[in-house]
Amino acid sequence: MDEIELRAQLEKHHSVCYGWALNCCSHDRTEAKDVLQMAYMKVLEGKASYKGQSSFKTWFFSVIRNTAAEEWRRHWFRRLGLAKFAQEQVTASDDGEPRDMSEVSKAFRSIFAKLPGRQQEVLHLVFYQDMSVQEASVVMGVSIGSARTHYERGKENMRKFLRHTGTEALSSEVRECGSAEVRKF
Repeated sequence: MDEIELRAQLEKHHSVCYGWALNCCSHDRTEAKDVLQMAYMKVLEGKASYKGQSSFKTWFFSVIRNTAAEEWRRHWFRRLGLAKFAQEQVTASDDGEPRDMSEVSKAFRSIFAKLPGRQQEVLHLVFYQDMSVQEASVVMGVSIGSARTHYERGKENMRKFLRHTGTEALSSEVRECGSAEVRKF
């Protein structure tokens, strides 16, 4: 793939790649932007090369995931002291994203955040990035069987969490609005 095609593919998938970078960076917008920029640099400098063994999107999601993991390891100690400050910066950021999410969306994200990391990853890839479980397994660097297990367990855990909150406003609001996020589960 020549540089022009490579740049076209990167531009084509930018918005979904940013969403995946956010997921890989625990929804820290600043960190996600940095990780995505580093992933772009790896590709454009030839440190990561597309060999055509999977779709470009699947391959680049793997690059993003690996870059995020490298950054997490590199800055682990620094993050311990700055976690509270980083959260305040994310909340106060002014990048055009809506600030007032509905209560259903907030509750859903809260429940989603309680899932183990691998379950969150596979559900995000399948439901938000429209990947198959097999493609998600490639991105995550696990076997297809492992990805399927995390996928099924993640869906079941979401159902359990939703049932446990059934007496609260979430269940009735979800039923009333038919939230697309929840319907997928």
